[in-house]
Amino acid sequence: MKSSFVNKVFSLEEEDFYQLADELYQFQVQNNPVYSAFCSTLSQSSFSGIRYPFLPISFFKTHKVVSGSFDPAIVFKSSGTSGQQQSMHFVKDPALYEASFTNGFETFYGHPSEWCFLGLLPSYLERGGSSLVYMVDKLMQLSGHPANGFYLHEHAQLFQTLQELEKERQKTMLFGVTYALLDFAEFYQLPCRHTFIMETGGMKGRREELIREEVHERLQKSFGVNRVHSEYGMTELLSQAYSKGNGIFQCPPWMKVLVRDEDDPLSIQTKGKGAINIIDLANMYSCGFIATDDIGEVFEDGSFKVLGRMDNSDVRGCSLLTL
Repeated sequence: MKSSFVNKVFSLEEEDFYQLADELYQFQVQNNPVYSAFCSTLSQSSFSGIRYPFLPISFFKTHKVVSGSFDPAIVFKSSGTSGQQQSMHFVKDPALYEASFTNGFETFYGHPSEWCFLGLLPSYLERGGSSLVYMVDKLMQLSGHPANGFYLHEHAQLFQTLQELEKERQKTMLFGVTYALLDFAEFYQLPCRHTFIMETGGMKGRREELIREEVHERLQKSFGVNRVHSEYGMTELLSQAYSKGNGIFQCPPWMKVLVRDEDDPLSIQTKGKGAINIIDLANMYSCGFIATDDIGEVFEDGSFKVLGRMDNSDVRGCSLLTL
């Protein structure tokens, strides 16, 4: 892709989204063998409303999904549970991912330099290859705060750090995998006035599955916060959506969520309930048109809610809990 395309993506005006999506589609159908082969099996006229074929997300487990020929600088791998085949995302240029998540974070929360970042992400730190850990680490670097840091199981140390940051009235973002946040909250309670809890999803078989409302209720009680924030991201995407506490996610301008009929996957709509499809313009060198295994509802303004998982789909390490 031309550098001008990259520049347009991260300075996108709403009315230009589908123009860039058309350009990305043409590039990928010509330069991505997996996506091209998938598209060739479908009739373009069979689509209802939206003109792009959406590649099933499972292809990232079984194929090398790349657009163009390159040696990847990074390979991100999904977590999943023991014995599951991992998804792999071959990243040509880490700077593209960094531009996506830094611009995305700034869209919703301001510049990273305003924040202290803490990461309670034990399972991701232990396995390596995590796009989430990469993102949080880079946000820490942009922040430069001396208290930035990752935690495996050092709950007492994390509690002490949070206490000190609260005393300093330092705006803090605690990224945490769901089961680890719940483990921490069982033994430590701290009224947080300057700390934002960012739940990234995932029980990973460590705890019983809970509905999101119950998870957030427990975390709100322990941390003394009115809202628990959430991140919607996955290995196969270079962009993230965020919820500021009501379970409703907003996308950055270069990412769009659509829904497809579970019984008719070629029927795609811009709003309503169904299985979630995603256009991620930052996925320039993999595939920008992905059919996920999540079930959700997209609203008139483009925001969306995750309702659960499709039957027989794998439990993902970053999956969001059902409502």
